[in-house]
Amino acid sequence: MPHAIRFHQTGGPEVLCWEEVAVGDPAPGEARVRHEAIGLNFIDTYHRGGLYPLPLPSGLGREGAGVVEAVGEGVTDIKPGDRVAYGTGPLGAYSEVRCMPADRLHKLPDGIDFKTGAAMMLQGMTTAYLLLHTYPVQSGDKVLIHAAAGGVGLIACQWAKALGATVIGTVSSEAKAELARKHGCDHVILYTQEDVASRVREITAEGVAVVYDGVGKDTFMASLDSLRRRGLLVTFGNASGAVPPFDPLLLSKKGSLYVTRPVLDHYSTTRAELLALGNALFDVVLSGKVKIEVNQTYALADAAQAHRDLEARKTTGSTVLLP
Repeated sequence: MPHAIRFHQTGGPEVLCWEEVAVGDPAPGEARVRHEAIGLNFIDTYHRGGLYPLPLPSGLGREGAGVVEAVGEGVTDIKPGDRVAYGTGPLGAYSEVRCMPADRLHKLPDGIDFKTGAAMMLQGMTTAYLLLHTYPVQSGDKVLIHAAAGGVGLIACQWAKALGATVIGTVSSEAKAELARKHGCDHVILYTQEDVASRVREITAEGVAVVYDGVGKDTFMASLDSLRRRGLLVTFGNASGAVPPFDPLLLSKKGSLYVTRPVLDHYSTTRAELLALGNALFDVVLSGKVKIEVNQTYALADAAQAHRDLEARKTTGSTVLLP
């Protein structure tokens, strides 16, 4: 019987359990996928820890890559034997085999292997909607990307650079600074040693057009103070905790600023939207403009240790779990 990571109560990494699960035939509209690799993402820790509440017990993970074993009634664009990947699947990717909605699957191009596919879908499609839709980056824009050496950060730095932007990134160490520079960052700020907003003003004078902030509480004020007049703060993650309530008058005082809190699901609601984001990602990766860095791998059964390392900021780039 196949295994999966499940949890019966919220809490730290220790709540994750390696359990046998029954996986039957796919229902109508579903496909059964045998995973070759599974993506690790910070949102997984929000689900495990209870920040994003779930009915319990629950599986975990939204991203994986593998081979289709069978399809249910009505599935026509995916067939057994197809190499597939997904980044917006329902929870349950931390598994050896699963059934899931076939309309969430992307056919994986031949030029992209399973590890890369599993590592890039959620982070890559997140980057796609952030840079192409939430704030469409134009050539000449100055942008600030927090956690520039993280999974989304490394993809976003490269992609923004390919779009013609001047890219400023924040990191916690010199080693991560070097990594960010190698992936398109024009200016790197060590937030542990420097005042972020002051450095941004030194670099840009007027501030940046947009801040992409996946850190949350710890960077919120610095993000606002780094924006130019009528700039946009895109706060899309909570790595340091959720942003506390604030007075909207603050936005007018700092230059008629905008703030948005987007999520990928609202940019990939339809099959057409989902495929468009995936195809944009595949194109930019296959072109060589964006390289996906899989810097850590763990056995799927060791998911708890992977979570510990992710939350301790010991990881860089992308991490995959291997069944």
